[in-house]
Amino acid sequence: MIKCIAVDDEPLALEIMEDYIRKVPFLTLAGKFENAATALRFIQDEPVDLVFLDIKMPDITGIQFLKSLKYPPLVVFTTAYGEYALDGFNLDVVDYLLKPVPFERFLKAAAKVSEVLLASQQKGGVEGAWVNDYIFIKTEYKIIKINLEDILFIEALKDYTKIYTHNLPVLTLRSLKSFESRLPADKFIRVHRSYLVSLNKIHCVEKNTVMIANQSIPISDGYRERFYEVINRNS
Repeated sequence: MIKCIAVDDEPLALEIMEDYIRKVPFLTLAGKFENAATALRFIQDEPVDLVFLDIKMPDITGIQFLKSLKYPPLVVFTTAYGEYALDGFNLDVVDYLLKPVPFERFLKAAAKVSEVLLASQQKGGVEGAWVNDYIFIKTEYKIIKINLEDILFIEALKDYTKIYTHNLPVLTLRSLKSFESRLPADKFIRVHRSYLVSLNKIHCVEKNTVMIANQSIPISDGYRERFYEVINRNS
């Protein structure tokens, strides 16, 4: 299933998008929003795969919204204005739908999104996970070897990612998403948009937090279900 949201300041356009999404078996609607600011707050805590995004909106335009995201999901622009097509191309959006959008055209865009996600997954499989029990991390002017067993958790910061180990933390420009896709899934799990934790290092789970080495790490709504599935499987 492809988890998506729709963002448009026109209520009727949102209703049409909702109806179209519900007609496509591999799409699931996580939310619909009449302004980009509300949508931005939502996806900061609730990760999604895809955004159907209007461009010309008050306060924050769809283009400004997309540019503000450090790790944006896939985006399909939905707009009545054809002159923004070049912006969509430059921002690497998957597709560009002109209103009024026929369902056949919407379905074509949805299929294209599915193909892009599948290709991305296959590419990750070709590159493969780190198969050794260590990784090499470039930090400042040197490359450091870190044993996977020494990693407590990994935190995404504004421009860096910080790897916490039994020793001093290590800062790197590599994204948290790249760690999540390549570290072994049976040993590391995402619990928050900013945190990836080692399952072996979890001391306890209490309410909406995990404790690792006296550090309290939040579990956000978007990752809670998957986290507890893994925990219960190993209980």
